Amino acid sequence: MARRADPLSWGNPPLLILGSLAEGPKHGYAIVKDVREQAGVTLGPGTLYGALSRLEERGLVEALPGEERRRPYRITAAGAAELSERLAEMSRFATVGLRRLSAGLAR
Repeated sequence: MARRADPLSWGNPPLLILGSLAEGPKHGYAIVKDVREQAGVTLGPGTLYGALSRLEERGLVEALPGEERRRPYRITAAGAAELSERLAEMSRFATVGLRRLSAGLAR
């Protein structure tokens, strides 16, 4: 399970995984480390591999040939398009929220 102390967390595991893989292929531990460093969210093994499996079923990521015991994954073109769409939605939400907050504080 994704763990974060903040109850207002935005950390959706599939989104975080796609965001990590946007930088390039990574194996599971590298994804966990990157997500923890970038988002402050720790993905447990069940959450990580369950989400990777669902993302792979949807054609958003693909597994690459294994390197010893590690199996890297990469984002697909469909995954990049989905990530771009979701991040644009989040950006619009953040922009409106910050504008509303600023206007509310100015009153």
